[in-house]
Order: sequence, then structure tokens, then C-alpha cells
Amino acid sequence: MTDIPGHNTDLRPEKAPVWMRRLVDTVHSGRLHTTLTKQQRGHTPADRSRQAAVLVLFAGTETSATLPNDAAVLLTHRSPSLRSHSGQVAFPGGRLDASDTNPVDCALREAWEETGLDRRSVTPLAQLDEVHIRATGYPVYPIVGHWHTRTPVGVVRPEEADEVFDVPVLSLIDPKNRFMVGWGNWTGPAFRINDYVIWGFTGGLLSAALHQAGWEEPWDKKTVHNLQETLAASRNNERTV
Repeated sequence: MTDIPGHNTDLRPEKAPVWMRRLVDTVHSGRLHTTLTKQQRGHTPADRSRQAAVLVLFAGTETSATLPNDAAVLLTHRSPSLRSHSGQVAFPGGRLDASDTNPVDCALREAWEETGLDRRSVTPLAQLDEVHIRATGYPVYPIVGHWHTRTPVGVVRPEEADEVFDVPVLSLIDPKNRFMVGWGNWTGPAFRINDYVIWGFTGGLLSAALHQAGWEEPWDKKTVHNLQETLAASRNNERTV
């Protein structure tokens, strides 16, 4: 399957399933962005030549009025051989190209390149204002979408992403899978899924989304686990932070 650049790049918040409407509304109101930027405090000034977009893609029964049991989010495991963010669990995404119509186009193109995602199976719903990655200051535009028709996805370029998987939202909100990690003066939310640890920008965005969408369940936010020890015991195979 080939991609269709420039196709399906308009945001359509009115098409959000009922169970996603609160999340989409928080994006448009700026509340989700505010929550996330608080977690990303301490970033360096943005390098505007390195703008990027990521696709926060939720699947789930379109007709459900509440969070459906089949709700899930698409994630990738970045190859440990990469120079940056190696071994991390991440949303599909990457740098904006000059040929991209907008950040939505970029996020869908990158998702196709990394996972084979058919952009026609996605309804783009909302775009967060740029968020600066704490470690680099690079501005990233998260795009929230609904995967209205699940299509086959998988590893396309193992040198970039060596695993592609969707995580049930019910697993993400399970308090047993949630914890805080810390390194130096930084602390942030994390998830443990299939022996992977989801942390950093991806963990922060997922945590903020679950909270603002009203899906969050009470979990231990006080106990902070050592980040390096936590990663060493995980499947991430990340380089030392």
C-alpha cells in the first residue's frame, strides 16, 4: 500500500466518537496542553528548524457512549540502534518535511512510514499547540485521531521501529501499571506494559490525556522509582539516560 500525501489532513472534531469528545474538547480549550507543558517544564529554547508531529491514535467502538472495552492506542518501540530516543516506546511520528501540508499530514505520513498505517482509516480530530521536548527543546505537534477502521499495521523499517502494537486503554488506566519515575531533579509519570516502560514525552502525554479525558483511576503518584534502575529491568533496551 502506498501513502496519499496531502489527503485527509483537515481536523474534524465533530466526527469524534462520544467517548472521545471530552478529550477532544480539552485539546481545543488548551487544558490538555497546559497539563502536558507543566510536565515538560525546564525545556531548552525551541529549535524551530526541527519541528515534528506525532499521531496519538485511539481505536475503539465508534458508537459507544462511554470508554469502550476495545479502546486502544497505537505505539511503537524505537530501535535501540537509533541515535536519538533509542529503545523508547513512542507514538508514530517524526520531523516535518517541506512537502508536508501541515502537522496532520506529517503525522499521518510518518505513521505510514513506520507502521504501514492507511491514513484513510483515521479521522484527525484535534491538534495540540506545540509542546517542547524537555531534553532537546524541539517543538512537537501532537495530533489526536480516531482509528475508525482498524487496518493492518506492523514493522516496516526495523532499523527505526522494531515493534508496533496497540495498548488497551484499560491497561493504561490500571493502577498496577502506573508509577512515577525520577532522574536527578526530574520526575514524571510512567506505565509498565508488556515489560516495556513508557515514560518521558510519551508517558507524559498519555498521562495527561487519560486525566483530561476523565478515564484516569487513582494511582500512586507519590512513590518515585529510580529511572535508570527501572529502565535496566525493562525490555526497552535504552541507552543510559
